[in-house]
Amino acid sequence: MSYSIKQKLGVIIYDWLWFEKGLRGRAGANGRHSPWVDISNRNELLERASNAPGVLCKWQWTSDLHAPKVFPSLGIRLMKRAFEDWPVVFKDEPLVQQEDVEVSFVIGHRGVERLPHLLTTLTTIAAQLDVACECIVVEQSVTPQIMDVMPKWARYIHTPLPYPDMPYCRSWAFNVGAEAAKGDVVVLHDNDMLLPQDYAVQILERYKEGYEVMNFKRFIFYLSKSHSEHIWSSRILDLDEAPATVVQNLEAGGSVAISKKAYFEIGGFDESFLGWGGEDNEFWERAQTRKVWPYGYLPVIHLWHRPQPGKFDDRITRKDLYWMRSKEPVEQRIARLINLSTGSISGPVISQ
Repeated sequence: MSYSIKQKLGVIIYDWLWFEKGLRGRAGANGRHSPWVDISNRNELLERASNAPGVLCKWQWTSDLHAPKVFPSLGIRLMKRAFEDWPVVFKDEPLVQQEDVEVSFVIGHRGVERLPHLLTTLTTIAAQLDVACECIVVEQSVTPQIMDVMPKWARYIHTPLPYPDMPYCRSWAFNVGAEAAKGDVVVLHDNDMLLPQDYAVQILERYKEGYEVMNFKRFIFYLSKSHSEHIWSSRILDLDEAPATVVQNLEAGGSVAISKKAYFEIGGFDESFLGWGGEDNEFWERAQTRKVWPYGYLPVIHLWHRPQPGKFDDRITRKDLYWMRSKEPVEQRIARLINLSTGSISGPVISQ
């Protein structure tokens, strides 16, 4: 997309100095985050955590940073600066022995098209420092397709589809994986997101402070197709190409951590959400009944893929279900869900 002279001047006049301040600044004392975390669009309001790193986006839905779209060099610089603070490392085997698992990553998966994404994501989980982590991959398919290529350290669960053309059900995958998790904390993670090496360390630190639900994502850098392919083929985090977009305020989407106890006490995910969209927003609303860490300060890489099948055809159905759920008091939703036998290998439980 090309931008007009007026749009470029607007970024130069109103945004450039703010970006420069964030990109050149360094972290302060008392756990203060680096200034790049404070970068946002000019009309957006951030709330800083007190005496701790992170900011809370004071608007409801996700947004893209505008300036890096107009000047891609800003996107490159922001991405490099963020991962300078929080490096992504690729390892084929876990750095920490998996005895006495503390954090369980759960990833839902379907098909072979996103297998490179999944395998690359797993290497960044294996590279987590100082925390005993496991990863549970839940494959939804008629017959197993990826079982034979899973690394030995990852736990694999196959959930046969109740009927061949059943849409992907992210909620069902997470509930099955959470049931099998050994850790006190469960990370509900997508198969296309690469994590900084200290991600599990940050989760465990906040969990030990008493937080039950944790969302650390500040910026999600969405990469192009060629950029993504280069990373998963080379296992090198090349940051010289501009991200396609930089996303903020991705709450329960992509990756969120929650204590296993709290997960089941709020009813897990609602398995009525077949297909794409809505389940993460609905889950996040129920998660607000617990002690939540909502302040983002970590960067994440999102690998390119084609849109999820059905992402656009069934969007209205999913949207309608979400709005119907949102009108029901949170306490009633929790009470209804905890009385259902969700997380069963036999198939998702659809509730009214």
